This record gives sequence, C-alpha cells and structure tokens, in this order.
Amino acid sequence: MIDSSRSPVVGVDLGGTSIKAALVSPEYRMLARNAVPTDLRSQPALLDAIERLIASVATDAGPAGVGFGLPSQIDQRRGRVLDSTNVPLENLDFKDEMSRRLGMPVEIDNDANVACLAEVRIGAARGASDVVMLTLGTGVGGGLVLNGKLYRGSIGAGAELGHMSVDEDGPPCQGHCPSRGCLEVLASATGVMAAAQRIADERANGSLAAARGRGEELDVRYVIDHAKAGDAESREVLEVVGRHLGVGIANYANIFNPELVVIGGGISAAGELLLAPARAEYQRRVLRATSTARVVVAELGNDAGVLGAAALLIDA
Repeated sequence: MIDSSRSPVVGVDLGGTSIKAALVSPEYRMLARNAVPTDLRSQPALLDAIERLIASVATDAGPAGVGFGLPSQIDQRRGRVLDSTNVPLENLDFKDEMSRRLGMPVEIDNDANVACLAEVRIGAARGASDVVMLTLGTGVGGGLVLNGKLYRGSIGAGAELGHMSVDEDGPPCQGHCPSRGCLEVLASATGVMAAAQRIADERANGSLAAARGRGEELDVRYVIDHAKAGDAESREVLEVVGRHLGVGIANYANIFNPELVVIGGGISAAGELLLAPARAEYQRRVLRATSTARVVVAELGNDAGVLGAAALLIDA
C-alpha cells in the first residue's frame, strides 16, 4: 500500500472549457501539470479524456490517489454525481467509476468547495477555521469551511451559496434553479453584462452605449478593463454588482459568523472596484455581532482547483 502521507497525489479540476490536472506533493508543491480542452461530446468521452490526462501527470510517480473538483451537485453518501453545470456528467457513481478505471483511491467534491479548501490550507484564508468562499464567474460558486472542515450538508450537496436569493422579484436564475434574483445571476458575469446593457439602454449618449454602437461586447473583460481605466459607467456597473454581492455577504456573515469571506473567480480581478461597494453594503446590513468577517480576494487563482482537489486526499 502506498503511504499517502509521503506520496504525491493527483488533483483534477474539471471545468466546462478545460480539464486541469497536477501531481501535488504533501507540501502542496506541484510536481507536474497538464491541461486539455473539455471533451463535451458524451459522458464516456469525457471520462476517457480525464483518464488520459491523469496518466499524463502521474507517470511513474505512484500517486496515492486522485482528488476531483467537479462542477456538480454530489451525493457524498455514494460518491454519486447528481447533476452538473456545462459538462455531460449526471446520475453517475463517479467515485466508484474513476476508482475502477484508475486502480487507486478517489475523492470527489464540488469545485467551489475544493477551491475554498485550498485557500484555507495555503491561500488567503490559511490559519482560519471558519470561512465562506464565493467564486464569481459565469455563475457564483460557494464553499464553506466550518470549524476547520468542509461543510457539505446532509447528503453532500450543500453550500450552493450562489443560489441565495437577494431580490425575490429579480431575474430568473440560470440552469436548473427555479428561483429568482439569486447571486448566481446578479453577482456573476451574467449580472455584469446585464447591468452594463441596462445602463447602455438608459443612457443613449453614454460611454457604454457608444461602445456597444462600435460593436464592442459589454462583457466582464470590457467592463473591468474600462473601469480600471477610469470609465465612470463601467465603474457604476461594478458598484451595482458589488452591492448585490454585499447583500449576500451580510446574509452569510449573519448565518455562519465566519472569520473571512474569500472572493475568487474571474470577476474578482476587479479588486477594490468591486469589493469596496460590496464591503460597504455588507456593513450596512450585517448584525453588529457578526460584522467582524473580513472580505478578501483569493490568492491561488487558477491553481485553487487542482490544489484543493489534491487536498481532499492530503487531508485524509
């Protein structure tokens, strides 16, 4: 039997665009890494691609096991993927299937959970015991570490923090969520683009309307780049999104009383242009006793997924 306390492990971060894998030491050093485009043709094709990718980084290292961060709702009682976002994985006993294919132990968790775990172990939240993490991208992912351990809920599908409604009459949520006004649509890339389009519609002579008229796409990159360059309307977009984010942070602070709220994902690149209005809204709404949580930007970037997936085994 391989000694998992000294042998490296493989961490896999599965996303809708790419699959990343890394061979990770028990000290969280990445010894080898690789990435391939996600094969979306079918579930079997995706599993085959994952298997080949793992083989490319494992080589002769004799890894102790493989950890997976998946964009999925998971029943941890059986290691079963119930449903996924942007990848063809559903109703699959993923843990057993990959263990059979790879011939080694496998651990799985939601991608935002593993990102949170990585930030707690070696990133922005290292040393903290109670942490909320939000990953702001196409949607909003969430991870919870409470009393030093990942919190997953009764079957393992909990911590879907992006599906907290902050506007009961807001826009319909995306994916399979039946709710309205969730952070998922208001504090994500979807929310950034919607706010930018709304301002462009309302102000025919404004900078965003002019950009749209030139054929520019009012996406996250455009808004963040122009906000940093001083464009007032782009900054206003980030303030709108930041206020929605702050409402959510106040709710999480009141419920969980964390030490830190860590903000990751692509939209976190806006930095204080997003976080300053989020903190202000959070402080306006939070209870005095739970107002001590600090709001910080994640440190590990695109490596959080593979490192957190590896941590599932390193912790074990």
